[in-house]
Amino acid sequence: MTLLLRPNRHWQGFTAGQHINVSVEINGIRVTRSYSLSDAPRADGRIAITVKAVEGGRLSRHLCDDARVGDVVGIGPAFGEMTLPSTGSGPLLFLAAGSGITPLMAMLRSVAALGMPRPLTLVYWARIAGEFCFAEELRGLAARHADFKVHFVLTRADARLPDESQGRVSEQQLSTLVPDVAQRHVYACGPGGFVESVRALLASRASSFKSEAFTPLPRVVEEGGTVQVTLARRGQTLLVPRGQSLLAALEDAGLNPASGCRMGICNTCACGKRSGTTRHLHTNTTQSEPVSALRLCVSSAASDLVLDL
Repeated sequence: MTLLLRPNRHWQGFTAGQHINVSVEINGIRVTRSYSLSDAPRADGRIAITVKAVEGGRLSRHLCDDARVGDVVGIGPAFGEMTLPSTGSGPLLFLAAGSGITPLMAMLRSVAALGMPRPLTLVYWARIAGEFCFAEELRGLAARHADFKVHFVLTRADARLPDESQGRVSEQQLSTLVPDVAQRHVYACGPGGFVESVRALLASRASSFKSEAFTPLPRVVEEGGTVQVTLARRGQTLLVPRGQSLLAALEDAGLNPASGCRMGICNTCACGKRSGTTRHLHTNTTQSEPVSALRLCVSSAASDLVLDL
């Protein structure tokens, strides 16, 4: 479902490919999540987000099932680095899996609004054909612009249309669909495993490579036991598991720290760390020095900690 939001006078704009944090009060609790902007900047000043209702997702279910015209929601400033440069040349390649289509759709629409000045190919993966978003619009753009090509790839169903194929991302598949991949500027978005597979295949071959993942890579937690986390401002001490994100641990303890993307991108959950050692859940690196912007969503406690919360 695509929702159009009308920002107030404090809105400072965005670049296609960026995200915003959206906040709504649900049953007395303020819930914030990060959503990609799915359209290019519009002449009427409104902004678009495309939301998939997720099982158990409080905000996504609210936005898809309960939101009404005239509702007021909170939005934060736009953030994110996966954007097209203001100047540039050379053919583009967009690789999207699942919900990863949304920021790439905003970028595609911005290029199309300029008359498609650069050759652009989109390869878009989903489990079944019914899960493709914007399929009719994408096919319409391909029909109108000779320099735009779209390939729909099914991972759990048979291909039925000429622009559809089957299979998970692989070197052979990309070479077949995009023979000149080495000359392309590549932008990829999707689950963490998909993005890492694409990075391994193309990062050293393409003219340039930018990516964002909307889920972290699967990780194996080798640490066990608990550590003591002291919340200095609250005067409260908790026991939290090693290997669990500090954000999840605090939420499990009944607290509601500020959060947004839950992927370490937006910095909404950042807080100060006075002492102790933390482990970055994506890179497995440790940090023992005091820091002013510890991101709770991608950090776990490797020792006793004191946080500025």
